[in-house]
Order: sequence, then structure tokens, then C-alpha cells
Amino acid sequence: MDATAELLESDRRFLVHPLHHPDEHKAPLFVVSGKGPMLHLADGRELIDGLAGLWNVNVGHGRAELADAAAEQMKKIAFASAYVGATNEPAIRLGEKIVRHAYPSSSAVYFTTAGAESNESAFKTARFFWKVNDKPNKVKVISRIHAYHGVTMAAMSATGMAAYQKMFGPLMPGFIHVVAPYAYRWQGNEEPGIGAAEAVEKAILAEGPDTVAAVIAEPVMGAGGVIVPPDSYFPKLREICDKYEVLLIADEVITGFGRTGKWFALGHWGVEPDIVSFAKGVTSGYLPLGGNILSKRVHEAILNAPMDRRYMHAATYSGHPACCAVGLRNVEIIEDEGLVERAAVWGRRLLAALDELRNLPNVGDVRGLGMMCGVELVTDKSSKAPALGLGVKVAREAMSRGLLVRARAGSTDPVIGDTLCLSPPLSTPDDILEKIPAILRESIIAATR
Repeated sequence: MDATAELLESDRRFLVHPLHHPDEHKAPLFVVSGKGPMLHLADGRELIDGLAGLWNVNVGHGRAELADAAAEQMKKIAFASAYVGATNEPAIRLGEKIVRHAYPSSSAVYFTTAGAESNESAFKTARFFWKVNDKPNKVKVISRIHAYHGVTMAAMSATGMAAYQKMFGPLMPGFIHVVAPYAYRWQGNEEPGIGAAEAVEKAILAEGPDTVAAVIAEPVMGAGGVIVPPDSYFPKLREICDKYEVLLIADEVITGFGRTGKWFALGHWGVEPDIVSFAKGVTSGYLPLGGNILSKRVHEAILNAPMDRRYMHAATYSGHPACCAVGLRNVEIIEDEGLVERAAVWGRRLLAALDELRNLPNVGDVRGLGMMCGVELVTDKSSKAPALGLGVKVAREAMSRGLLVRARAGSTDPVIGDTLCLSPPLSTPDDILEKIPAILRESIIAATR
């Protein structure tokens, strides 16, 4: 037995993987190295990383600058607590830099280690905000069908994808799901952006505004199928949140740090959230880091709380020095190489090239914003009947042609077709990006032949 086979045998023996089922792990993707947008596998193959890891490797693989930043900081001090009464330079400098790139009303950062933890922290912060403002019954959270917010208990309860909940229920109380601004499959009589926002308003009224703490929304729904909202949606949603005194949490775990062609994505619609959840792109996945960006009014609630009502939320690794040092260097790379602007320009080009796939009989919709795109598969264009199971076949064909994509498995309740999700590194060279639509076309044709 060679070394690779031995390792895979140990993998099957000793590891439980995310979303685990052994039938899906018989021939795992075994990555041994990466450079730029390319992945190198144990069997000698090379793949274009069309998903930037898991939507997160914004600056590309193999950046020595980030390894050096980690090593330099670890030699000084790898870990030091950032609990109140203590601090460290990388956390301070990264917090300042993030606030300066965020929304005009942004004021401060609380650090976590991952996206789900960021959303858990956002929910707790929203509850804290209303309690310290003497509205203790405002505890409920409204989210959307097809949303993905993580798989810890509260984040899973906000997630609007039933497959993640089936074996772990019941859900936490106080989480309400409403329809998403999913224009391709919108069935209401209203304009979908307005109709979907009004669904939030109806839920607030049904629950009672005095019980609702926050609405959480991804600016572009990622794992749910790259669902881009109509331009009317977020301005209307902000208006509704203000009307009923409900906080707006922007889950920018995927969309933050340049992915959509802006540093943070609600800027596309001139909307500012009360709390931002971030992770992934802040370090390009080189070390685990996430956090919340707090608006001035939420930050002031923490600063002005009396001692007996203080913000008793904490995590050992909040403000981790080595992770923050990597995050700081990563953000500097995004700045220095103009990757936010590049994502805007090349995102438009990539989406235009993918849009030509619409002439294939099984392509129902093509959508995207910046460097994240989705191709939804159907069995019939006129009825939009979802193609279920086709996405995995297309992804397999794409891998055989040198491209790694993620297939979001569709469902019939609520209806969505299999969707091919793309989010290559923002630094991907032009010639590599130009190959992606052609490979996808060949793969879809081969999978449906």
C-alpha cells in the first residue's frame, strides 16, 4: 500500500468530516498543495479552484507573505488573551483597518474564529442591545428560506436549508423563516424585491414588533445557490427594520472583503446594517478568524451599559494575535493588489461569459455579483422544473476537465434546481478565468448527453 492509500485508510478510520456520509467519501479530493488559483492533488492532477476553497481564499493559495506574517507573530507571541483589561497589537490594527473599510456608521469589531460563531455572536449582541435599551422581550430573529448562516444551534436555526436541520432538531425557538428575494422562482404578484421585503414585515407584525430583535440576511445568498436580490430589496428591508425598531444583521461571511466587487456588499444598494458578521475572506482562510462589525449605536450600547448589565460575551480566541496578524497582512494584499476593484471588473466579464450558457437546454438561470456566480440547472426551461441530481454529474465532468466547482443540490420543497456555484480567488489570472465558462459548457453537455 502506497503512502496516499495508507493516509486515505487512516482518514476513513479516524476522521469524521463535515456533512459526513461514508458513501460520499470513497474517493475524496486529496489536496496536497496550491498556488494561486490552482490546486495540486495527491494523484498528480491539477485543478482550477473555482470555489476559492470554500468561498474564502480571496488572495489565492500559497501566499508566502501570509505564512511569514503568521510565523513572525508566533515567534513574538502566538496567543494572548484579548479579554477586557488585555489587548495585543495585531487585533488593534486589524480592527481599525476593518472599520475603515466597512460602512460609514461602523464603529468597532468583536473578533470570533468562524462564520457560525460570528452569527451566534450577532444574535447575542442583538438581544443584549434590546435588553440594555429596556426592551427585554425583543429576542426573535427572522431569516430567509435558502439562507445559510452556519450549523451551530442558533445559526442552524436561522439557516433556511432543511437538509442541515433534519437530524439535529428541534430548532431553537424564536427563529422565523420567510421567502427569499429569489427573482428566478418568484411566484408572487409583487415585484420580487418588494414582495420579499414585505414578507419580512408581515412576519414582524405576526410575531409582534416588541418580540423581534433582528433580521439576518446574506447580501447575496451563497450556499443557497448564489441568489442575488433585486435592487429594491435591501433599501426596502432597511426601511422596514427602522419602522419596527428591528436590527439588521448582514451575514457577510462570504460577501465581505471584496468578493462582490465592494469591500462589503450592502454598499451596492446604499444600505448600512446594524451588525455585520464576517469570516472567510478576512484571512483568505489561512488561519481561522471571524467577527462582528458593530454600528455606532450598537457599539455605544456596549460602552454605556452599567456594570451590572455589561456585555458578558466572550471567547478564548477572540482577537487571537497570530490570526489577526495574518488577517492584517491579507487585507493589505487585497488593498495593494486592487483585488476589490478587480473582482468588480472581472466579475462582470465572468458573468457575461457564463450568461452565454443560457442557450443550453438545461440551463435555466445564470446570476451573480462580483466574483460569485451561480448557474441553475433545469429539466425544462418553460416550466423551470428543477434538475435534481444533475449538478453532481456536471461537477464530476468539470473536475475531469480540470475545474473544481460546487453543486448546490436542489430540492422540490421549496423549489430550487441544482445550482453550480463559482467563486474563484479574486487574484485569479485572466487566462484562467477565461477557461471557466468553456469548461462548464463542455461539462454540462457531457453530463446531459
